[in-house]
Amino acid sequence: MLETATPTSSMHTRGEFVPASETEARERYDRVGPVAQTAVRETAKGMGLDREEYEERVTPEVVARVRDALFASLLEVSVGAREEFEAWADDREGDVTVVGSDNVDNVAWHAPPFAEGVAATFQDEEDAAVETLRRQAFGRIYRERFHDES
Repeated sequence: MLETATPTSSMHTRGEFVPASETEARERYDRVGPVAQTAVRETAKGMGLDREEYEERVTPEVVARVRDALFASLLEVSVGAREEFEAWADDREGDVTVVGSDNVDNVAWHAPPFAEGVAATFQDEEDAAVETLRRQAFGRIYRERFHDES
């Protein structure tokens, strides 16, 4: 999916989904697994890796990172002026962690109903803010749910 920035004068969303539950998030994460494997394999072919080098360099951790990035890239993100975000946050049940500066005009946020939300402030660079937020959301909301850290 190709996303393009739109003016932040009114709230809008970018992305594919906000999982309604942890189970739904896990199911979506599971579905991007084969896509990640294919993406890694095709990238390795494009780089000219032979079978031996592929087996040496393409570890399960490499595929897992691609899977994480693919999942995060599909997350729906709301984007709006600070006032729009604050109005939304006032109506939300649950906390939202905000990263960034208090002295900028715009906010991007992702908040599934089953977890704390995450928001990132920005002034002009919406594309960068959305991608940063997606990485933050994956790290703060989803990573521990998908990766057994024990």
